[in-house]
Amino acid sequence: MKSPIIVVGIGEIGSVIARAFLRIGYTVVPVTREMNMEQVSINTQEPEAVVIAVGEADLQTTLKQVPSAWKSKLILIQNELLPRDWEIHNINPTVISVWFEKKKGQDVKVVVPSPVFGEKAELLSTALDALDIPTTQLNTSEQLTFELVRKNFYILTSNIAGLKTGGTVGDLWEQNKEFASAVVDDVHELQQSLVQQELDKKRLIDAMLVAFKGDPDHGCMGRSAPARLKRAIEIADQNSLEVPTLREIQNSMG
Repeated sequence: MKSPIIVVGIGEIGSVIARAFLRIGYTVVPVTREMNMEQVSINTQEPEAVVIAVGEADLQTTLKQVPSAWKSKLILIQNELLPRDWEIHNINPTVISVWFEKKKGQDVKVVVPSPVFGEKAELLSTALDALDIPTTQLNTSEQLTFELVRKNFYILTSNIAGLKTGGTVGDLWEQNKEFASAVVDDVHELQQSLVQQELDKKRLIDAMLVAFKGDPDHGCMGRSAPARLKRAIEIADQNSLEVPTLREIQNSMG
């Protein structure tokens, strides 16, 4: 009998992860917002892995509440994720940069293979492969940082620029390249501040554009875009960053 998989947060992506593990023969124990993780850990045998699938806004609160018995088995899947988000909790999780989309009433759409790194990387890759969701297993933490920043470039650039341009990611770079590049400059400055190291902007832009081409009809401005801009400005203020284009967009929104 395989040890169970715990999935904390059963939204669209969490449900995909749960289904993937069910497909390869694991029992999945869901933990919803109303449930107490400590009590679940007492009532459940030692898990094989614990997937934290809550939204990024709830991640820090959730990590503070994770039972000690689970901390060595965590898998994180959030957007806007960077090493500092787990390092402050003294944990060393498996991390996946999710490049597949799941919306209510629709099947999974893959943009590009999802990079994954950590102790549970092979297990997670095997599960997702059962749903025909491709992954790439990374070899170093440096590669992971690059891939997480790449995803942040994609999300922040498309969402925040999309507040002004609307349209699709394909249109954004083809029709509004100068404006999008100015947003990228600010996003690059933010990410360098957060990871506290120099980042190769050209390489990150090239990697971002591969993802744009993977789903050129993807809409720029998701419902989270205003919150992402607000969070970016707050980070800029905390780190005394100018980010002039982001501030211009914020001011134009009133």
